[in-house]
Amino acid sequence: MNSSSNERAVEWPPPSSGVGQPLLVVDGVGKSFTEGPTPIRALQTVSLQVQPGEIVCLLGPSGSGKSTLLRIVGGLIRPDRGRVWFDGQPVQEPHPSMGFIFQSTNLMPWRTVLDNVLLPVEVQKGRVEARDREQAQELLALVGLDGFSHLYPRQLSGGMAQRVVLARTLLHGARLLLMDEPFGALDALTRERMNLELLRIHRLQAKTILMVTHSIAEAVFLADRVLVMSERPGRIVAQLPVDLPRPRTIDMMAGEAFGRLTLQVRRYIGEVGELD
Repeated sequence: MNSSSNERAVEWPPPSSGVGQPLLVVDGVGKSFTEGPTPIRALQTVSLQVQPGEIVCLLGPSGSGKSTLLRIVGGLIRPDRGRVWFDGQPVQEPHPSMGFIFQSTNLMPWRTVLDNVLLPVEVQKGRVEARDREQAQELLALVGLDGFSHLYPRQLSGGMAQRVVLARTLLHGARLLLMDEPFGALDALTRERMNLELLRIHRLQAKTILMVTHSIAEAVFLADRVLVMSERPGRIVAQLPVDLPRPRTIDMMAGEAFGRLTLQVRRYIGEVGELD
């Protein structure tokens, strides 16, 4: 990517947080979009690091650039300045070790659950082998869908459909999961169950997760760190380590420590603008 006059050169490795070599580094990223005569500045000098196996949640007002940042991290769009590094390499296009999970499941309605999970393998390899099917079945069992492989998307609940997407992403071999409000369309009880499911899979497979959410409680319950973004142009204005022990349980949400942490995040949010 060519540097412009207002960009600084970014070389690997960028400054470390001191915790250990990060899996993901976002260094000085900025982004504007041209809509009409005036460019819209979506992001202004965003920098962050994510350690291997860490869960980091992004919170911020609507329009703060959270989803834009996630797409830049994943190589779906290019920043105007700054760089993203994944596993020591600059990100310039989607990386095979990154997996996306959005609020919309985008399941193919004419394919069964199993065939939807196998779709990336079919696209990548041009064929599906017996071992691929075996792995897909194992992952469906892992996400709690053993015995549902023959169903079609129309026969699934919202939570079940997101489990299919999660299995599909895990089959793809993703080391970093980029999640954009994945449970935002679910009812409260199903969302709670999916949070527990995500934590269980994280514990079993040690995935690294960068997740956008509008729920303060969800962010504190899931994350090792919560990052708060400002109103547009978005930048990170607060970082809150979450010192709750793991494995986490729903009972923790009624505890004093959880309440203290959510109040801290709420105060940060109150300073930068309301969530949706």
